[in-house]
Amino acid sequence: MGIVTACRLAGRSRATHHRFLRPAAPKPRKPRPAPASALSPLERAELLALMNTARYAELPPAQIWARELDEGRYHCSIRTMYRILQAAGQSGERRRQALHPARKVPELVATGPSQVFTWDITKLPGPAKGIWYHAYVIIDIFSRYIVGHTVELVEQPSAQRS
Repeated sequence: MGIVTACRLAGRSRATHHRFLRPAAPKPRKPRPAPASALSPLERAELLALMNTARYAELPPAQIWARELDEGRYHCSIRTMYRILQAAGQSGERRRQALHPARKVPELVATGPSQVFTWDITKLPGPAKGIWYHAYVIIDIFSRYIVGHTVELVEQPSAQRS
């Protein structure tokens, strides 16, 4: 089958087919010129120093921008403040955070039998649909032997058992 017939059956023009076979080489991108209103490195350093002063150290850039604007000073946009903080590696949470110690998982240690026990309740299917038995097992952690068990029709807390 020829290209003309195949393109007609596929509903695609021959030009599209040939463009797909030989794509144009990507054009090199020209470097983007810096905007005329861009802050100089000195102005960026001064703004970073302002944002790190004790007065503004714990505030987000939006609040710093608003407070400076209330005092009649406009340095840059809020987004530019975020960019300056990100370039300085300070783009995270600016407030002081409480450091909580890592919570240690409690560990039960048995050095001999009959010191520490665990338990389990398992539902077992009964003779008819909707009927379940509850198997209670008490296990010694040290020896891993079952030291007690019972099978009940209803799961009841120990205070209600008679």
